[in-house]
Amino acid sequence: MTTIADKPDYSLYSNAFGYLRLPLDFKPLESDADVVVLGLPFDMATTGRSGGRMGPGAIRQASVNLAWEESRWPWQFKLSDHIKVVDAGDLVYDCGDSADFTTRVEDFATAIVESGKALLSFGGDHFVTLPLLRAHYKKHGKMALVHFDAHTDTYSQGSKYDHGTMFYHAPKEGLIAAEHSIQVGIRTEYDQSNHLFEVIDAGAANDQSAEQIVAQIRERVGDMPMYVTFDIDCLDPAFAPGTGTPVCGGLTSDKAMKIIRGLNGMNIVGMDVVEVAPAYDSAEITALAAATLGLELLHVWADSNGKVK
Repeated sequence: MTTIADKPDYSLYSNAFGYLRLPLDFKPLESDADVVVLGLPFDMATTGRSGGRMGPGAIRQASVNLAWEESRWPWQFKLSDHIKVVDAGDLVYDCGDSADFTTRVEDFATAIVESGKALLSFGGDHFVTLPLLRAHYKKHGKMALVHFDAHTDTYSQGSKYDHGTMFYHAPKEGLIAAEHSIQVGIRTEYDQSNHLFEVIDAGAANDQSAEQIVAQIRERVGDMPMYVTFDIDCLDPAFAPGTGTPVCGGLTSDKAMKIIRGLNGMNIVGMDVVEVAPAYDSAEITALAAATLGLELLHVWADSNGKVK
């Protein structure tokens, strides 16, 4: 019988692991990774219940339940056979300094994206998407936004750092093409007379099939580079109670995953899953939903970028 004493590499027995039990890599630019996972522990822009800064850790912990699968159902390939993913841990910034956080997110994401790697980010509140979009714009130019949420986040009355204003500012900064962008799952108030994005509200999304929703996304986006952002409150609180601003009447986790899979073949250049607040979770179901959506996005990215032969 082999014992620990027989093995010089004790990391085989003890280690700190990241998303999907991937070893943490704090020098991702020096790696040969295709995709870098980044945690963004920030919730100072929230207008509801705080706690999203704990989201990345909760998602990593829940992702252990997904790490044992060889081929993720219903995909017919093992992800690690085709792409290399590393977890760079959580972004470090000056505590309590929203401006410093914003700058550091943009700088870090810019370096990753311009190195030719893709980025999957876990929030954190939804404000984190704005500096991420700024970074991706430098590499890919104006993008289409595919946005899953209960809220449009296009509100103009918020502060400079507000998780409800990102998609008011992003079109004005020229980061995204609103005429090619679409929002899915919306079920809160917004100005419908002056709204730049196409909306599939939650009622319509729940009545339609995933295939019908995907067809509308494809028609709207076309062949533009596409950034996918998934606010976990797009899901009904029955499937994701652990979030800062839960709204009844949302999508099921099954439908959301089917829609994500339907994006296969599209030009996804960036992706994030945000607004997990584990203090309000039950049995890790919100964190598990976020971890699973992230894994689906990785499969879509791998297959869409010709990594699966």
